[in-house]
Amino acid sequence: MIALIQRVTRASVTVAGEQVGAIGPGLLVLLGVEREDDKPKADKLLNKVLGYRVFTDPAGKMNLNLKQAGGELLVVSQFTLAADTNSGLRPSFSRGASPADAERWYDYFVMAARDQGVRTETGRFAAEMQVSLNNDGPVTFWLQV
Repeated sequence: MIALIQRVTRASVTVAGEQVGAIGPGLLVLLGVEREDDKPKADKLLNKVLGYRVFTDPAGKMNLNLKQAGGELLVVSQFTLAADTNSGLRPSFSRGASPADAERWYDYFVMAARDQGVRTETGRFAAEMQVSLNNDGPVTFWLQV
């Protein structure tokens, strides 16, 4: 399971001209699900996302995690993160989970974040989405379990 996280001042996702999710300061999480992903991997990645210290403390150091900073999450499914790009000029998606499994683990990740008390918005699974954001920093990290 892969999360590309971006610290944002705001982010939103639109489907067919309708805004389906939006947050203020927090993290935009582009979530990729791979074939071998399961509950322990989803839990481990969520804990890493929520615990990753990417927000600044009063001294200007990145010492605060999402909860400490009072941030929000916008989780958007991103199957292309699971692409194999090691050869040729066209990505292979053989490492990606089936659509049914990917949706199940995406939904689980979102539910588990909400269960931890984090305000969590989403895109729409398997939809053509437009994502807008103000990357704060810019701060972007690739997390994988």
